[in-house]
Amino acid sequence: MRDDEGQPTSVLVLNTDITEKKRLENQFLRSQRMESIGTLAGGVAHDLNNILSPIMMSAPILRMPELPAEDRERLLDTIETNAQRGGDIVKQLLAFGRGVEGERVVVQVRHIIKEMLKIARETFPKQITITAEVPDQLWPILGDATQIHQVLLNLCINARDALPRGGTLKVVAENVQLDEHYAAQDIEGKQGPFLSIRVSDTGTGIPKEIMDKIFDPFFTTKEVGKGTGLGLATVMGIVKAHGGLVHVYSELGKGSVFNVLLPAAPNAAPAGDEPVREPLPKGRGETILVVDDEAGILAATCKLLERHNYRPLPATDGAEALTVFARHRGEIRLIMTDVMMPVMDGLALTRVIRKIDPEVRMLAASGLEHDAKFDELRSLGVNAFLTKPFTAEKLLHTLRELLTGETVTRN
Repeated sequence: MRDDEGQPTSVLVLNTDITEKKRLENQFLRSQRMESIGTLAGGVAHDLNNILSPIMMSAPILRMPELPAEDRERLLDTIETNAQRGGDIVKQLLAFGRGVEGERVVVQVRHIIKEMLKIARETFPKQITITAEVPDQLWPILGDATQIHQVLLNLCINARDALPRGGTLKVVAENVQLDEHYAAQDIEGKQGPFLSIRVSDTGTGIPKEIMDKIFDPFFTTKEVGKGTGLGLATVMGIVKAHGGLVHVYSELGKGSVFNVLLPAAPNAAPAGDEPVREPLPKGRGETILVVDDEAGILAATCKLLERHNYRPLPATDGAEALTVFARHRGEIRLIMTDVMMPVMDGLALTRVIRKIDPEVRMLAASGLEHDAKFDELRSLGVNAFLTKPFTAEKLLHTLRELLTGETVTRN
């Protein structure tokens, strides 16, 4: 602001508090996720049963003394692969249900589309034919995999609901280069490489008079109790947050097409599908106190450490761990403890250990990826955290880094 002579006298600042708006947006996302969990549940149960079956069938075969070495190796690979798949499904479901937003990373959407199609084929009515065109050379994007999964789930559910008497649901993905002419047609459009995902159906279509309302929160044409009206609002919110666009084409009685355009990162390198398996790092005879109330996890962890040149000392809870620690205090280089345990949990154990020995290295493990106790454990000096179920590779690499300070190369 200036006076009559043009000299500055004051500064005018306009501030808008968007705290409440952001809170409501997060609430919308969380409510809609819970609505979608019902659709996910059938697919998750089916997937977990498929994962457990080969594990249960492989175990008795491994007990056969005459089993050839190559068959044994193949069965072990099957068990390891399926156990990892099960862990991934549980993590994904927890993240989806709680609304945990991951960091923006390089995401290969091809895998997410294939996973969504698998869920749709297993849970949607059989009179709906599901087809797809997903090329292997799709560009990756920078985004949140959980949110992209939510976008696809919502669009597929929307298409399913538009096909009460059956029909075709089709997903087509392709790389597109938006030019100046295309960008000029959309006020939010911009030039550059994009990933296009089209979800189309041959269903009832959308009346023209409500077309401009379909992305409004809580707007729904479904019966009471059939939906919250947050599905398409969630899609729009997530896509816009990723810098993308959503276009809709529909004809009453003939179907609809939802085209999602997400900014692509053609030169970004997503994680390889088939990592090269390197030898697992071995210990140097260090003594490690392992604390876990689950007998199976405790036995398996100790056996793994023993086979990789460590000396494990087992304890089934925090109280027993203190006894073992007092007996072997001069030998123990690291304590690996579960967080949730009876008698004395990992947090209480850590408090006592830190009073006795502030220098001993500590590693905490929990079945929850965002355990509420992690912050306090971190403040007590716990050096690293693992989320169960973790692989042998993850555990052994973490131990090596904690004990030596060396960063072990991983593929």
